Formats: sequence, C-alpha cells, structure tokens
Amino acid sequence: MYKPLKIGNLIAKLPVIQGGMGVGISLSSLAGAVSAQGGIGVISTAQIGFTEPDFDVNPLKANLRMIGEHIKMARKLAPKGVLGVNIMVATQNYASYVKEAIKSGIDLIISGAGLPMELPSIAKESQTKLVPIVSSLKAANVIFKMWDKKDNTVPDAIIIEGPKAGGHLGFKPEELEDISLPDYDKEIEKIIELTKGYEAKYEKEIPVIIAGGIENKADMEHYLSLGAEGIQVATKFVTTKECDADIKYKEAYINCKEEDIIIVKSPVGMPGRAIRNKFMERAALGRIPVRKCHNCIIPCNPATTPYCITDALTNAAKGNLDEALLFCGANAYKETRIRTVKEVLADYFG
Repeated sequence: MYKPLKIGNLIAKLPVIQGGMGVGISLSSLAGAVSAQGGIGVISTAQIGFTEPDFDVNPLKANLRMIGEHIKMARKLAPKGVLGVNIMVATQNYASYVKEAIKSGIDLIISGAGLPMELPSIAKESQTKLVPIVSSLKAANVIFKMWDKKDNTVPDAIIIEGPKAGGHLGFKPEELEDISLPDYDKEIEKIIELTKGYEAKYEKEIPVIIAGGIENKADMEHYLSLGAEGIQVATKFVTTKECDADIKYKEAYINCKEEDIIIVKSPVGMPGRAIRNKFMERAALGRIPVRKCHNCIIPCNPATTPYCITDALTNAAKGNLDEALLFCGANAYKETRIRTVKEVLADYFG
C-alpha cells in the first residue's frame, strides 16, 4: 500500500498527479476520470476555449468561460476527487486565468513554463493550493526565496519535472540530449533537501512530486525512495479512452517509434519534446508565417515567431496531424494501444 498524497487539507488516495496537457489534451474528461480513480486530475487552461464559436473573436473571454465549464464537468465525474488546473506562467493575462480558476472552486493550481513569482499575490486569501513546477535547484531556490521574502509564504507542494518529460522543458536543448538520470537524481535530492529547510521554517509539509518518463511501479518506487511523496504522469494518459484528444492524436503516439521523438524549438522560448511529422519538418526549414494572432503567450512576437503555437496545438487536439505540433514525453513510443485510465494506473498501483 502507498501513502495517500496530501497537499494541505487535500488528500488523494493515490500519490499520482495527471500532468496538464494543452491545448485540449487534458480537459474535463481525462481530469475527471483520473480524479474519480483516486489520483489528482488536472485540466490544462492553455487555449481551453479553442472549440468555442467566439474563440477567434475573443479568445480570452472564451478561455475564461471554459475554465469554469470544464471544472464543473470534471466535478460531475469526480464529486469527491481532487482536481487541479495547469496554468502556464507564459500565458497572456495569467492573473485572469488564476482568478477564474479560483472563482470556479479549483483545488490546486500547478504552474510552470516560467517561474510563477506572482502566483501567491494573485491567489492570496484563497484556499486554493499553489504548486510550482521546477527543473533545477536554482529555479526551486529562486521560488522559495521570493515567495518567502515577498509574500511570507511557501508552495503547498512542488513538482520537479525531469529531462524525460513532454511539452515545454526547463532545460537547455543540449542538456536534454546529454543529461544522465543518475546525475539528475542528485539534483532531485538537493531540491528535496532545500524543501525540508522551508518545511521546518513554516512548520508545514511541502510534498515533492517527480515528473518525467516515470513508466512503471519500479520507476515510481525509485523516486519515492529518494524522498518524493508522489509522481506526475502525463504521456501515458494520452492513449486512454478518456483523454480529450482526437483519436488521431492518440494513434500518433501508438504508431511512433523512439527515433521519431525529437527536441523542438517552441515559440514559448523553451525547448520541447514532440513527435516528428510533416509540420515539424516544414518548421525546420524556416519560419511558418502566422495568419492570425490568438494572444496566447507573452514571449511570442507574431512577426518573428517560428510558427503559431496555438494553431499547431489546436490542430493536434483536432487530429489535423500534418499541421500539428505533437508534444509528447520521451517514452511515448512505448504506448502501443488504447487503454482506460484505470488500466494505466494499474501500471503503478496494480
């Protein structure tokens, strides 16, 4: 038996968080299913309103509306479960997304793709738990120091996202090619040690959750033995019946080979891991002009961006694979069939 994952007064029966995947990959169906099984289900807010009729006219309005709708739908699937949202720091109008999620009664906010320095001040006086994502001791140190100094608080939990994770990664491209996992274990242990110091100062438990390429029970037990309280899993949930993505997106994972998984340049300004396809081959040859700006991320300049990340990711969610950015984790090629969320969780807890 494994200890439940406790984040403040939130208790998840299983010590697993389902990673947030946007655009449109982890919405209410997947998050609700994971939560109903005893894990923590996570809705990605990245362009969450992309299917709404007013999205092209007013993406912010459509997105904020659908944050509430998806939280409501996930709650119906898991009325007693724990639910979170993933909000990228790089999101335009970041504070509006945080406030909308809190207003809609979300249990916790997970935030990466940048350091969420303003998150405590935006979320102050709410009961929502705040969980930053880091990939290095340096990043963890900055967050702890700044939250402590500026807001007299610390995270409710922290997620360490390793080099095998999918989506946007907190590493330099060359690190993703060269980094060895035993060396990264040392980084994890240093972050856990740092966290313990702040636990003592605030007399508060701050669970550390590990993410990135955690394939099975043995992998999970390895990280728990280092001092982690839980794991975050994303890629393995893509090929589930409950995942919100189009079946063609799921089949891209099932059909890909290890050599098809590459490191790509993202308009967010961070490297990412994705499946090689016609779109990525075109992007490698030169800039793909933006037809319409959706005001999604702060670092993006429509005149110079290598491609529109909103269009690329919404195409992925809709199954238009030749025009899509297919984000994935390093082990996506290991997923060979469509399963249920319950079956995926059995890889760890069966």
